[in-house]
Amino acid sequence: MTEIQRPGALYQQVAAAIRAAILSGEFAPDSLLPSEAQLMARYSVSRPTVRNAIAALRAEGLIDVRHGKGSFVRSSGQPTLTLERRVSRTTDGEFVMPNGDVWQEAEEPSTYRIRTTQATGRLLGLGEEEALFGCDRLLIDTATGARAMHRTLIPFEVAEAVPVLADEPCQPPAAIYRALTQDGHKLWWSETVRARMPLPDERTTLQLPDATPILHVARVAHGADDRPLTLEELRIGADRAELAYRITADKQPARRSRT
Repeated sequence: MTEIQRPGALYQQVAAAIRAAILSGEFAPDSLLPSEAQLMARYSVSRPTVRNAIAALRAEGLIDVRHGKGSFVRSSGQPTLTLERRVSRTTDGEFVMPNGDVWQEAEEPSTYRIRTTQATGRLLGLGEEEALFGCDRLLIDTATGARAMHRTLIPFEVAEAVPVLADEPCQPPAAIYRALTQDGHKLWWSETVRARMPLPDERTTLQLPDATPILHVARVAHGADDRPLTLEELRIGADRAELAYRITADKQPARRSRT
């Protein structure tokens, strides 16, 4: 039996004791925590106190409650997927997306019309309420079960200049890049990554454990004069994936010599 003698609310004391047992390795990653009755006996506290302690640790992301199975210590291992964030091009002009063979579409993509927000307008170099084509895909890696939400946004003015995109805006990214290139654009890409807590629909769709942030990746395809052409957004649980980048040195303009 472990005596609780720390100051503070009793459930916080119990949570601190369980946390210490997790961090010391007594309760190993992926292991099932003792039952409520066992924790009550271990710490000499009531059932509500144990439940409040478990709720606090759940909010911290240290444990995952699986309905009908109990409370499990969250894994501290490495992400199951490494996503290579680069674009390659073959000699015959086809674009190749690394990890492209990992994902399968879990359902039919949905195409719709939408308008820019402050955030998407900033990335696309447009004001708010500008018309866009949108395409949403739900992707799944069958090997690990990891799920990802992928969205493509194409401004109307870009699609009007490239009729194949207006007719079929919900194409895979590689096909969109090829269509833009065939229209005369020399493409380059910029990408930003941020971690944030998921919205309720994202948590449900991605089937995330408690207190799990997502990686929100925004990739913009640029054309002539660095003009933004399309925006892609990828959302995936931060516990399931890590992003890998290949970095090369830019060529600096030659310095003028003084005469």
